[in-house]
Amino acid sequence: MPEQSPGSRPTLEAVAARAGVSRATASRVVNGGDGVRKPLVDKVLQAVDELGYIPNHAARTLVTRRTGAVAVVIAEPEIRIFSDPFFSQQIRGISKELTAHDTQLVLLLVEGPGDFDRIARYLSGGHVDGALAFSLHTDDPLPAITRRAGIPTVYGGRPSWTADPGDQAVPYVDADNRGGARLAVQYLRDLGRQRIAHIGGPPDQTSAVDRLDGYRDVLVDVDPTLVAEGAFTVESGERAMAELLDRRPDLDAVFVANDLMASGALRVLRERGVAVPEQVALVGFDDMDSVAGTTDPPLTTVNQDIEGQGRLMARLLLRGLDRDRTGNGPAPESVVTPTTLVRRASA
Repeated sequence: MPEQSPGSRPTLEAVAARAGVSRATASRVVNGGDGVRKPLVDKVLQAVDELGYIPNHAARTLVTRRTGAVAVVIAEPEIRIFSDPFFSQQIRGISKELTAHDTQLVLLLVEGPGDFDRIARYLSGGHVDGALAFSLHTDDPLPAITRRAGIPTVYGGRPSWTADPGDQAVPYVDADNRGGARLAVQYLRDLGRQRIAHIGGPPDQTSAVDRLDGYRDVLVDVDPTLVAEGAFTVESGERAMAELLDRRPDLDAVFVANDLMASGALRVLRERGVAVPEQVALVGFDDMDSVAGTTDPPLTTVNQDIEGQGRLMARLLLRGLDRDRTGNGPAPESVVTPTTLVRRASA
């Protein structure tokens, strides 16, 4: 058996000798290859543990044709990503799932249109096994980029197929945005509110469109003066709430398309001396603890499992990668997670 000098890094030859197998067999086991009988696999893995051997990443890539890395592409500028807890919760879910499968997360951000060429080159360069892309906008080039790169992809949120109708087979994970909006608006109606306004998100994102549609499902003939557009940010919620109050001072409830905008709306209502929920009841969407539980008053909102959606995205992608490697199992399918209403003090 080859001797290991004190402090030296264990070699694959030492692992093979400890396990009593050939170097080729040891290489296939530690680098994830197939075709080795289980008793030999167990011996090699035991030798790896005893020696503290760390597999060579380049060798593993050659054997498995996998890099062990997944790109997470977020179609938003950096300032938005690091100021919106939605993204940190989703990335946390993705990271937990990838870590559990010994896979590295590579974060790619889109600051502007010029970044898409850089991202396309990176995704086409063999650096990652697949991609998770979310916060897509209408006419977003990311679906076409991942398709040209030829890598498995899972979307976070239902994409707008008007941009890339050929990508309809690509799986996505989304919340029941329309159903959650219906829950919120029906709850406000059940409270006896008659003039229910809506602060929506960007119309080029399907989540905002679905939540607006859910609002209109309940209020079929809604007055358009009761609808204002925001951008899923605190500041846009403030502007939209001020616009609504100027236009419709008689409104008595607001359904807001996310918690950040709802927190901005609450601030404007407080500044104008409007009592919540006595004069105006308000409901948000997301149920992010760092926002909904800290507003004044605490926010009634629609819960979606943001971290769980991140884990599901990663799980679907990893399942697809395994299917590509082995040829076994069904193709991953899209998942829509349920939403529920969480009642607090704002409505």
